[in-house]
Amino acid sequence: MLRTLFSPRLIGLHLLTIGVLVAFILLGRWQLGIFQDSGKPHAATDPAAVAVATLAKVGAGFENAAVGRKVTADGEYAADRQLLVADRKPSVDTPGGNIARDQGYWVLTPLRLADGTLMPVVRGWVATADAAAAAVPTGKVQVSGRLRPPQGTDSVQRRAEGLPAGQVQTVSTGELINLWKGEQVRNGFVVAQPPSGALAPVKVSPPVVGGTFTWRNLAYAANWWIFAGFAVFMWFHFVRDAVRGGRDRARQSPEMVLES
Repeated sequence: MLRTLFSPRLIGLHLLTIGVLVAFILLGRWQLGIFQDSGKPHAATDPAAVAVATLAKVGAGFENAAVGRKVTADGEYAADRQLLVADRKPSVDTPGGNIARDQGYWVLTPLRLADGTLMPVVRGWVATADAAAAAVPTGKVQVSGRLRPPQGTDSVQRRAEGLPAGQVQTVSTGELINLWKGEQVRNGFVVAQPPSGALAPVKVSPPVVGGTFTWRNLAYAANWWIFAGFAVFMWFHFVRDAVRGGRDRARQSPEMVLES
């Protein structure tokens, strides 16, 4: 049996089967990788800037399509309403809270639009709560930047950590409405680009869209692995037939000697 399994013809079959298996498995993994990548979020087309009032509404939900959009806004900063968002790095995409206090602050100042509503604006980032560095521009200004959705309210954590007056933990529209009483506050906030004055810029990502799985590639991966299984099936049958044939010849050889 061993002599049959390691005959030159079957050794060639073994090597061919191994090569086919490796190729089919790798091709299946390649197609699976394409399928997995197709479902990942990716950068969307970056539309031209629009007036912030068209996307950020008062008392209305925030649409996913508005996240990261370029916007412009004209108005005057309400310096007396300015807040600092504590425990923040100079990036919107970096989570805040429960981290070292020495990271810095977002400078959050509402911009009063022509209709009297307030649009929260993150004008930039500072390392310390320095009023001089966070000086608010006066008069009419035009702000450009990217729109972000409101963050979750964390009033319990804010009270527990004992933030000073004029500081908040998150940019929450609901909390800002309570802090800026008597004002109509638009939903979400704008991250100014470029930042205001001497403030450091806050990085913010452009719009992203969720990927759509290409199920065809998953089917291709399954096909390659089915082919690999079929190759093993055929190899098994060829080897089995070869072993049976070797046994039959071995049994027939003594009989042929006696007959002669």
